[in-house]
Amino acid sequence: MLNGKWAAVSFCFSLLSLLASEAGAQLPDFTGMVEKNSAAVVNISTTQKVTGGEPQWPEGIEIPEGTPFDDFFRRFFGEGGPGGQPSEVKSLGSGFIVSPDGYVITNHHVVKDADEIVVRLQDRRELVAKVVGSDKRSDIALLKLDAQGLPAVKMGSADRLKVGEWVLAIGSPFGFDHSVTAGIVSAKGRSLPTDNYVPFIQTDVAINPGNSGGPLFNLDGEVVGVNSQIYSRTGGFMGLSFAIPIEVAMQVVDQLKTQGHVSRGWLGVQIQDVTRELAESFGMKKPQGALVSKVLPKSPAEQAGLQVGDIIVEYNGQEVASSAALPPMVGMTKIGESAKLKVLRQNSTKDIPIKIGALPDEDQPASGAEEPAPGETLGRLGLSVSNLPADLREQLELPKNGVLVQNVAPGPAYDAGIRRGDVILRIQDQVVKDANHFKELVKGLPKGKSVAVLVQRRGGSVFLALKLKD
Repeated sequence: MLNGKWAAVSFCFSLLSLLASEAGAQLPDFTGMVEKNSAAVVNISTTQKVTGGEPQWPEGIEIPEGTPFDDFFRRFFGEGGPGGQPSEVKSLGSGFIVSPDGYVITNHHVVKDADEIVVRLQDRRELVAKVVGSDKRSDIALLKLDAQGLPAVKMGSADRLKVGEWVLAIGSPFGFDHSVTAGIVSAKGRSLPTDNYVPFIQTDVAINPGNSGGPLFNLDGEVVGVNSQIYSRTGGFMGLSFAIPIEVAMQVVDQLKTQGHVSRGWLGVQIQDVTRELAESFGMKKPQGALVSKVLPKSPAEQAGLQVGDIIVEYNGQEVASSAALPPMVGMTKIGESAKLKVLRQNSTKDIPIKIGALPDEDQPASGAEEPAPGETLGRLGLSVSNLPADLREQLELPKNGVLVQNVAPGPAYDAGIRRGDVILRIQDQVVKDANHFKELVKGLPKGKSVAVLVQRRGGSVFLALKLKD
């Protein structure tokens, strides 16, 4: 009986050992890929001369006095630390060589405003780099080294990446050259508030200050992204890092090489997400697409006949799941090419051909609103409005319609997000002509149903979902 028990125990241990061995065999081995590609990854050190002001630690980072990192950062920011006034500010980043004749890709924010850029290779050589071009919107910069026969990375495809796939980063976090970290792809096509034209790759690869600009590799040893940002409340890695897809980066690089700057496709619309309440007001089964809240004058969108209230659900046959998905699609379209939009307009779909224009270099500044004249309080919504003075209408570049919100009390309008100083342009499909017309439209609003209200605010337009209680 005892022998039988020991036999069972022995069998269980053998089974567990076998399972552990099989699980271990399934984990990737990165050693060969690191050995093959490390030489093409570089450390980038920049120097910026300052004439005054106080340098600051990166946002969210606090360095306690007396720690090793306190000494480390003082080497680069000066003995005065963040409260001093050094004559030079130094920063660190990463990059990678894309051709044997010395072209290097890194982040725009790594080399921004740098007076000198030094690239250190794996063999400890240090070369001064020249900026060929830099693009803020994509956060990509292209450098050139005066050298030949350099090791270069192999390009892959971010489009073929799958969520859950293993990826690896090589860079210089905190200045430690050729540090390797690995993880998986957490999501694709991620949009960040400050970057409308980059569909980021989200990973859980450990990225820290100094990794910016370094390559993200797939298991075939191909570069699929450029590490750019982290999401953190402390300044350190918290499991969310973002990389620029290599297709986006190389399109930028090609333009920087050939013309020194980057041009992007442009529709000339302001868009927003379709919320559940707005989807209900437009008669949609589910929230999707990019809702057009403003069509800019003399833009490709205006020439194509796009209208405020249209919901763009497809771009060149690609589904537009949300408003964040549209700008990268348009931005990567060549200027002058024709594209086809599928839009939802008044409960029916419509195909609209459009010729893509060039994204302007500078955004138009928003206009401020003057103090409004007294208006009439509308009890159903809990707000008061007034007609727009002619000079204010001209200042805000508004058409001859709309009313100015004077005050907002607690109620349906406030709950919907309408605030003092907003200009209400439309209610559902009706253009608001003046205060009297607005009053009549409000009288006819249904109870218990969401209604789309278009407002202009600080130079931009946005749809809000207004719902009167039963």
